[in-house]
Amino acid sequence: AVGIQGPMSGAMSARLGPLVSSLIIHVGGTITTIVLLLFSGGVNLRDVPSLPRPFLFAGVFGVVLYLTLAYTLPRVGTTVSVALLVLAQLVIGVILDHFGWMGVSQHSFNGTRLLGVALLVGGTYFVTR
Repeated sequence: AVGIQGPMSGAMSARLGPLVSSLIIHVGGTITTIVLLLFSGGVNLRDVPSLPRPFLFAGVFGVVLYLTLAYTLPRVGTTVSVALLVLAQLVIGVILDHFGWMGVSQHSFNGTRLLGVALLVGGTYFVTR
């Protein structure tokens, strides 16, 4: 989805500006989520108050991600933008897993994970050349 959404978002951002296109994308996502919730029968809003308060602001990261892509994609292209995005997400994922932060189960950093990160760093290097 990121590989397709990125170019679409970049084109929309170039025409309308990053904030307006961010609004359109997030409203579309909200409508899609509401429809999915209604059809899945899985609406459970009773437990929302029990979430840690910072979790309620997770959507802010989506806006930051979108605005970052809206800025970088027209400048460096889709391939480099997606490669850097995947690399950044992998590094953050490894850190969160290692320490068990944000409520994820703990998975220690080891040689296999180091090799995976190194391969992705190498791949990112080559696609950015």
